[in-house]
Amino acid sequence: MNTSILDCVVEQLKDMPENLQQQVLEYARALAGSKIQGVPGQQLLRFAGALPTDDIHLMREAIEQDCEQVDTSEW
Repeated sequence: MNTSILDCVVEQLKDMPENLQQQVLEYARALAGSKIQGVPGQQLLRFAGALPTDDIHLMREAIEQDCEQVDTSEW
């Protein structure tokens, strides 16, 4: 597919009423202003070892058992 994301968005906008185009513009501006900035890993080293190893193993087990599982009958 040679069509850029920008071209696709513009094509979608062309078919929208002006009030929806305005909402898209506001949303794009909000996204542009919410740039997430991280910190260098070097600054995080002071937290290394802050959690006891046993707690880390318990957290890993809980994640493996309860996360990434979809209950199709839930909905």
